[in-house]
Order: sequence, then C-alpha cells, then structure tokens
Amino acid sequence: MELVRQPVFLLLMTCSAAFEIFLATPYYFAFGDEPKLVKNSTLAVMLLTGLLGAVLSASSSLAREIRTGTALAVLSKPVGRAQFLLAKYAGLVGALTVLTYVNLVAVLLASRMAFDAYGSTDLFAVGIFALALILAYLLGGFSNFFLRRPFVSDAVLCLVLMVTVAFVVINFYTKEVKPQEFAKGVDWRLIPAAILILFALWILAGLALASSTRFEIIPTLAICSGIFLLGIMSDYLFGRRADPVWQYDLKAEMSASRWTETQKGLLREMIGKYDKNGNGSLELRERDAISTQDKARLTKAGMGGSWWASVLYSITPNWQLFWLADMLDADLVDPMGQPIQQPPFHWGYVGKAFVYLLGYVGAALAVAIALFEERELT
Repeated sequence: MELVRQPVFLLLMTCSAAFEIFLATPYYFAFGDEPKLVKNSTLAVMLLTGLLGAVLSASSSLAREIRTGTALAVLSKPVGRAQFLLAKYAGLVGALTVLTYVNLVAVLLASRMAFDAYGSTDLFAVGIFALALILAYLLGGFSNFFLRRPFVSDAVLCLVLMVTVAFVVINFYTKEVKPQEFAKGVDWRLIPAAILILFALWILAGLALASSTRFEIIPTLAICSGIFLLGIMSDYLFGRRADPVWQYDLKAEMSASRWTETQKGLLREMIGKYDKNGNGSLELRERDAISTQDKARLTKAGMGGSWWASVLYSITPNWQLFWLADMLDADLVDPMGQPIQQPPFHWGYVGKAFVYLLGYVGAALAVAIALFEERELT
C-alpha cells in the first residue's frame, strides 16, 4: 500500500472525484435524459481514472523498484519472486479499491445532484463536497507540519473520511438546505455497476503489472491502452466470427457482407426449412431446432465459427462485460405492465463476473511471474 504515498495517486483521486461532481452541475438540455447522461459520464470517468491509476501504480511499484535496485535488495532476503510480485499486486488492488471508493461516493452524489432542464444546480452539495476536499488537505498538512507524518498518505486517509462525512451530511438535506429522508434521489444501483468497474480495474492492474516486469511507464501505458481498446471492440472484431452462424438471426445474416452467395443460399435454405412462423426470420427456439446434420453442413460451408477468432476472443478481456451503465435506465415494466422507475440490478451477474475476474487475473499473474522469474535485476 505504499502506492497511497505517491503524490500522483492523491492528485488523481482528488481530480477525478471533483470532476465527477462537476459533471452534475451544468445544464445539458438533453430532453429529459440529463440524469442518464450524468451517470454514464461519471462511470466513464471512474473507469478511465482507474485505467490511468492502474498503469501509474504498477509502474511506480515495480518498474521503478527494478530500475533503482530496491527490488534486488528485497529479493536478497528470503523472499521469493512470486511472493514479491503477488504482494505488489495485493497493494495495487488495495490502492485501486480506495480510489474506486472515493469515486463511487462522488458518483452517488452526482446521481442525487443530477437535474433536468427544469431543475437547478445543487449548490449546497457542491459547497459541502468542496469543503470536504479542502479540509482533507488541511488535515494532511496539519499532520505533516506538527506531527512530522507523510503528507500524501495522511491526505488520502483524510480524503476518504471527509468525502464519506460529506456524503452523509449532504443526503440529510435537500438542495434548499431543508431536512429530508436520508439519501433520497441517490441511485443505489450504481454500487454494483461500480463493483463491476472495479473488477475491470483489477484485471487491468494484473496486465499492467505483467507489462511492468519488462517495460517502463510509457510502454506499459501504451500496451494497456491497446488492450483496453481491443477489449472494447472484441465483440465486433472476434465475437461474431467466433460463434457459429446459427446462434444469430439468419435473416439478419443474409445481409452480412462476410458471406458469399453460396453461403447466403444455404442460409436461405435453413430459413425456409425451420421458419415455422413464416416471417422470414428464425426465433431462438427455431434456431435451437436446427438438426446436427444441418449444423454440420453450415460448418463445412465455413459458417461454424472461426478457431482463430475463438482464441482471440477468449484471451482478450471483454470490457463490455463490466460496463452495464445502459442497464441502469432500461425501460422495464412489472408483471402488471407498470413501468419500473429503478429496474433491479441482478447481483448474480456480479458473481459471474467475479468468477471471470479470478480466471483472468490468475492467468495474467501467471504470465507476470514467468516474465519476472527470467528478468535480470542486476
């Protein structure tokens, strides 16, 4: 957790939280979608801040120690390289969790402060949150000047405490500074959405740590940014090529440019054979009814999914699995047909994402340990 003593970590935490609050203050004139826009924007800031924090933290905790010789001094003691690397990753996880917590508090406040074209800026919340940031820095300076304690780590601790206190105080009052029910207007579904983002940051931390065993901060940032962009587009680049064609709507596949006329003729035959409703498109149950022989014909025609796309789709982290901001404002209705104001978030999905996290982080750390074992530290 020595990462919390890095000035860049404190600066990143403060700027990201302040910017998330700022996103809830201007007039957007988004035709009623202002709250949704604020939520999506603040979650995006949380994700990008974590990406930068993961790379900077990994580079400062490992690459810098390798360059300065600190890692060699530690490993000269009875400490294995795998143990050293796993301890570094544990510190990364802790630092990113603290960073995400502060950002989450700001995101929850922003969801409460968001307003439409007929509302106004919550100046009371902005003032209290700004005061909390100032007090955190003043307390950090006080402990540094009078107690001779490190400023950055104490300021980070004070920042965590003060933004929590500010969140509690703000949510007991309306924007007109009148008492109200606690946390009225806060979208608590942002918590599982933020947890999913935290899972993505833990994966990025593992990849950044593996890269830091060989490269400095700039190459590590470039590699992690490339993996991030590739993972965002993995569904488009590899997903449809990895899955067999019968998992999709065959009518929609008829207009895809990747199929030849012979392949489209085979699709047309499948639609005519299995389309029970006569609407020219296969429903899910109709696609499931495609026989093994016909699936073999589609596979033989080159429409059974590409092995190279399957490999790339498996090893590339799919960040879309951790980005469910659009689900927060989905138009859902209850069994009686009435609209649900805040659709429930399924925690079971968070559990499945955690299993995916364990598998991917385990693989990333295995690669990192293998690279670090062969690294010359002299």
